[in-house]
Amino acid sequence: MTAPFSSLAQFRTVLTGLPGPDLAARDAARVRDGQLTKPPGALGRLEDVAIWLAGWQGSDRPCADAPQIVVFAGNHGVAAQGVSAFPPEVTVQMVANFRAGGAAINQLARTFGAAMSVQALDLDRPTADFTEGPAMSEAEVVAALATGWNAVDPAADLLVVGEMGIGNTTSAAAIVAAILGGAPEDWVGRGTGVDDAGLALKARVVARGLVANPGAVGDPLEALRCLGGREIAAMVGAIARARVERVAVILDGFICSAAALVLARAFEAGLDHCLAGHVSAETAHGRLLAALGKEPLLSLGLRLGEGSGAALALGVVQGAVACHSGMATFAEAGVSGA
Repeated sequence: MTAPFSSLAQFRTVLTGLPGPDLAARDAARVRDGQLTKPPGALGRLEDVAIWLAGWQGSDRPCADAPQIVVFAGNHGVAAQGVSAFPPEVTVQMVANFRAGGAAINQLARTFGAAMSVQALDLDRPTADFTEGPAMSEAEVVAALATGWNAVDPAADLLVVGEMGIGNTTSAAAIVAAILGGAPEDWVGRGTGVDDAGLALKARVVARGLVANPGAVGDPLEALRCLGGREIAAMVGAIARARVERVAVILDGFICSAAALVLARAFEAGLDHCLAGHVSAETAHGRLLAALGKEPLLSLGLRLGEGSGAALALGVVQGAVACHSGMATFAEAGVSGA
């Protein structure tokens, strides 16, 4: 399915028609959960996860056998401001590492049986420095949205989107500040490991970006265009396509959640098909998840990106599905119910 939009206005139109879950399947899954050979509620959030997934898959016995992981990579002009502990060429080098199977996300994809791909978006052409004006033209952000849209496999039963891009925690913080408000200091974090001086620099850079792009404030798609990166826009496109196909999404860390925020504010209930995989060590991630109304499955102090935390959460979701769809009911097992 080729992306059905060629402008931001058309993308906004797509977002007005996003489908909801199959309520009958969700209700049937809830009934099944009440008949399984366990005390009610004994599996805690695993029960909720399985029932949620049933609604998006349209079956009272959901599955998690064909997960997909897509890592999007982009380069940022704002990296020239010195906001990262690593140079921009690391983006290209890490893409090569992903493709060679040497990164953490490759190992996690293999562990949980996920099909993984990498989408590098114009790495030789960084976005513009958003402290001087918009990071992307409309054509550029639409092309990135389309890349994400077209990367999704409709046959997948779960989707994880990850990212790689030197400078993208600064870009994500700027997007969040433009949409949710607050001081830049509320949203910047250490990213790749910057020191206190680097953290203060990131806050100043975000503040300058907001001044340079007044149209970004309060408009999520303009915030994405003016302050985002191609890989962040691609994640937005992928999460939106997943919703159209009713493929459930496991969100990763702060940068992925910033992309998700764009959809959450562009379309009411736009993230109902998304689950927060983890809360990262990036300072503002927990605050952002609270704003999204998402309770994370895991809290392991991760701050790698790549989709790594969400990939780990795949194992939790697969465990939930295995119990819900594979367990016997009291009647099937010949066990007396409560």
